[in-house]
Amino acid sequence: MAEKGSDKRNTFTGSIGFVLAAAGSAVGLGNIWRFPYLAARDGGGLFLVIYLILVLTFGSTLVITEVSIGRKTRQSPLTAYAKLSKKWKPLGLLSCIVPMIILPYYCVIGGWVLKYFLAFISGGGPATASDGYFSTFITGNSSPIIMALLYLAMTMFVVFSGVQKGIEKFSKIIMPLLIVLILVIVFFSLNMSYTDEAGNVRTGMQGLKILFIPDLASVTLSSLLTTAMDAMGQLFYSLSVAMGILIAYGSYMPDDISIKKSVSEIEIFDTGIAFLAGMMIIPAVYVFMGKEGMEASGPGLMFVSLPMVFNQMGRMGNIVGCLFFVLVLFAALTSSVSILEAIVSSFMDRYGLDRKKATIIEGIIAAAFELLVCLGYNVLYFEYTLPNGATAQVLDIMDYISNNLLMPIISICTCILIGWVLKPDVVADEVTKNGETFKSRGLYTVMLKFIAPLLLAVLLLKAVNIL
Repeated sequence: MAEKGSDKRNTFTGSIGFVLAAAGSAVGLGNIWRFPYLAARDGGGLFLVIYLILVLTFGSTLVITEVSIGRKTRQSPLTAYAKLSKKWKPLGLLSCIVPMIILPYYCVIGGWVLKYFLAFISGGGPATASDGYFSTFITGNSSPIIMALLYLAMTMFVVFSGVQKGIEKFSKIIMPLLIVLILVIVFFSLNMSYTDEAGNVRTGMQGLKILFIPDLASVTLSSLLTTAMDAMGQLFYSLSVAMGILIAYGSYMPDDISIKKSVSEIEIFDTGIAFLAGMMIIPAVYVFMGKEGMEASGPGLMFVSLPMVFNQMGRMGNIVGCLFFVLVLFAALTSSVSILEAIVSSFMDRYGLDRKKATIIEGIIAAAFELLVCLGYNVLYFEYTLPNGATAQVLDIMDYISNNLLMPIISICTCILIGWVLKPDVVADEVTKNGETFKSRGLYTVMLKFIAPLLLAVLLLKAVNIL
């Protein structure tokens, strides 16, 4: 079937809708369970400074490029690259495959968050802190599957409703609530204190120093490079580049909206919430578990360490835990909605499907792979050693293929296509089409053609254990 024309394409109602939707995509589980851990491990303030520098250069370049591709072509990731150059059509296919791999396991993790939220809101928070609670849940035969399907249904409902009435309306409600919730929990974290058996007092403000004050005493060239790589990796995955999301959302962006200003606002949202997540989690974990308690990352931090922290807060712990998991649920949903939309828009543009059919088809596909991921923790459990040395099962393998391999490859190819084949003017013309000036055009060109591909190549080589 023919691709739908740009004159029929839905658009966001304005810059606020676009920015909140794109920022919601960027603000996800990575901001909450990975950023604080990396900041605490990699020297606190030093990590933050490097991260900010990369946001303004590396991150900005990739986001501007993908949003511009979307708005220029008025197409989804699956069809946008072919519209720029027919020879680069396979790159569009990769850009659609990535969100299709990510969505099922992201919804499984979203189901874990939903389970914990329901536990805390029903007053069962203390039970989540017991030994083996998390492992018993994820290895169960039915509960993880049911929660994953419920979470997927919530995601589908938003996308089912369309760009303006679904994604934009949802983002305008959820994003302000998310910010309020995170500020409330930051207040609780910074005002906590705990006296251990030896009489030593630990406070939330002391934990805050770990986040913001650089630990320069232990800095070496090797540790500095590690910190820079961690910051770049976190930024790359956090901003939703190479997932097709920014291209899809860019295709809904009206011509009179400033790309440069909107990208800056997205980065402010994403970086600001990542910093606030650090202020929320690091002081709380430090107060009740000390520095050694911050060694956990990923699911271990979210579903094991933090419930133990909430449990030690006494009566207030169930309230704070409930607020925390509804916050995480909101953050996860804004991201899964954008992941699903990248796929749905691709099906609509390529096959001429209407939104409802496209959403249902991808929902069925995602549900099937969700089942595979959930069973990977019980009847289909196995252990496989990835090239980076990590021990993995189904979920980890899917994450490794999408995040560590395909996403860097897509971004490298995008830099080559725009920087060397079509030339940076393709993006520059889109940025300036409404009279906007592109003051950082020189820096953008250098980043796009030389620095960004090099940094991405380093990420890829590190993922396959060559570096």
